[in-house]
Amino acid sequence: MRIESVNISDEKGTVKKPVESIRLTPTGVENDAHAGSWHRQVSMLSTVSIEKFSADAGRMVSPGEFAENLTISGFDLTEARLLDHFQAGSVELELTQIGKKCHGSGCAIFNEVGTCVMPKEGVFCRVLSSGILSPGDKIEYRPFSFSFRIITLSDRAYSGEYEDLSGPAIEECIKETLDSKKWRLKFDRVIIPDEPGLLEKEIRSSVEDGYSVIFTTGGTGVGPRDITPDTVKPMLQKELPGIMEFIRCKYGEKFPNALVSRSVAGTIGETQLYTLPGSVKAAKEYCEEILKTIEHTLFMLKSINFH
Repeated sequence: MRIESVNISDEKGTVKKPVESIRLTPTGVENDAHAGSWHRQVSMLSTVSIEKFSADAGRMVSPGEFAENLTISGFDLTEARLLDHFQAGSVELELTQIGKKCHGSGCAIFNEVGTCVMPKEGVFCRVLSSGILSPGDKIEYRPFSFSFRIITLSDRAYSGEYEDLSGPAIEECIKETLDSKKWRLKFDRVIIPDEPGLLEKEIRSSVEDGYSVIFTTGGTGVGPRDITPDTVKPMLQKELPGIMEFIRCKYGEKFPNALVSRSVAGTIGETQLYTLPGSVKAAKEYCEEILKTIEHTLFMLKSINFH
């Protein structure tokens, strides 16, 4: 990948003009109308999209006409996903939005041609590391994976008395639910006995390794060896009580035993952590509800606000 053109504009809704270089700061491109303390600081468009549009429109489109800050070649940005990174020298960008709402008559090229490619094929990033970019600079693409660590707590499964079923069930539930998002998913599963020290060690190493989400399964009841919530709760930096309260109420009305679950949820740094029951049925029920909020929570932890 390489940068073919760097472009800026003084006003929003106008084409950007190619310049010799641009300086990227924590608020975006210096002297560009779209700079600011928000998640859409730097816009990018690939030459693949521009060439396709030019052929359809019957005229050559120049870099910056779609109001993109960076025109790049060697990669089709429609293959990129949210939270992917781009590195060019000292500059590091994080992809925070794919496409945008079309401004219609407020867009210069839309007024001329009647359509625009940016709403569907442009991407937007925020600046993680500052620096200067110029045409000809190489840019490296680093895809982001939504990573899950699933920790099964069970003395008997650990000793081999029976097969762990809840861990694989959680993984399958995640895959089925997030399939439509087209996320890159990464999984790791481990089985440990019901020992607080081992659980704490697994959680701390998972956070250090940058896992997006940790699910534990097992040990949420009131038995002598049910130690999961007691171990996890003091480790949480921010607790998310509403999720587990809702799940207990939803299933507890019909199955009162569900109200005995002591499952907790919360965050440690940018990692989400959820403690699920050990039964396959209950683990899947919990997982289905949690996954409804997991993307929103991920973006909040990354300080990406779409509101």
